[in-house]
Amino acid sequence: MKNPYDIIVRPHITEKAVSLSYGDPRIKDEEDLVRKYTFEVATSANKIEIKQAIESIYNEGKKKDQAISVESVRTIKVLGKKRRRGRSVGYEPNRKKAVITLAKGQMLEDYGV
Repeated sequence: MKNPYDIIVRPHITEKAVSLSYGDPRIKDEEDLVRKYTFEVATSANKIEIKQAIESIYNEGKKKDQAISVESVRTIKVLGKKRRRGRSVGYEPNRKKAVITLAKGQMLEDYGV
């Protein structure tokens, strides 16, 4: 079994990712908000491993009623861009992003925002 910290590389924090983590601004009730969080993950990880890794990392030391549950996982493969260093041409490494959707009313406290 893979270590969850090897599967989840880091949170992917951009303006769009932060706005997704706040939920839909038209919904006023906190219990009905559906929040989405974006992470960079290992390129070999699948959706099931990503879901289990997120739940195990964020549910460490929590009670069952406070535990988070991941509703869905969407993955995006990002190809590395071409970079030049003088005459030589190289590529950035490929990476993989995952968009995690939590159950209604749940949020991650230490996401990095």
